[in-house]
Amino acid sequence: MSSDPMTPAEPNEPLRPALSRTARRRNQVIAVTALVAVWVLLWGTLSWANIIGGLVVAAVLLAVFPLPPVTFAGRIHPLPMLRFWLHFLRDLVVASAQVAWLAMRVGHTPQSAIIAARLRVNTDLNLTLTAEALSLLPGSLILEADRRTGTLYIHVLGVTSRDEVERFRRGVLELEARIVEAIGSPEELRRIRENPADREGVPA
Repeated sequence: MSSDPMTPAEPNEPLRPALSRTARRRNQVIAVTALVAVWVLLWGTLSWANIIGGLVVAAVLLAVFPLPPVTFAGRIHPLPMLRFWLHFLRDLVVASAQVAWLAMRVGHTPQSAIIAARLRVNTDLNLTLTAEALSLLPGSLILEADRRTGTLYIHVLGVTSRDEVERFRRGVLELEARIVEAIGSPEELRRIRENPADREGVPA
């Protein structure tokens, strides 16, 4: 089963202000920290060896494959950051159990869908973090990310109806909201609050 990708009439206007030298350095530190965190999560063990290995990998990636500057216009909010991690760990356990159940069902062929979810905050950082978080959850895989419209195309396992497609899309927007609440700028928070995930047709 597949869902028709949502094709917006006009793309979101990206929020990409010009970066100062201090902002670029700060963003490099954030990029290294995020890459190290992903590296440790992929290995599944928090150890000095994995942290050092992640630092080496991050340094090589940023030096050999320089990426466009990722704007970080907000700041870290401790309580929303804690809520994000608690929700993410819960989602990780639930998704793992669901995939394990599908794998154990003899004679049942799981259905899947390719779902387009257009984010409300169209920045490289938000697109990257939301895509990374989704990719770490069993049963979902990012196929493509459209920077122009801020749209993620996700292959999702175990989807059997359009209601489940819409439920998953709302879940993506709720994940985006938790990320923005944890590290977003006031303007990004405003966009999220003016366009709640449970409103029909979001984003417009």
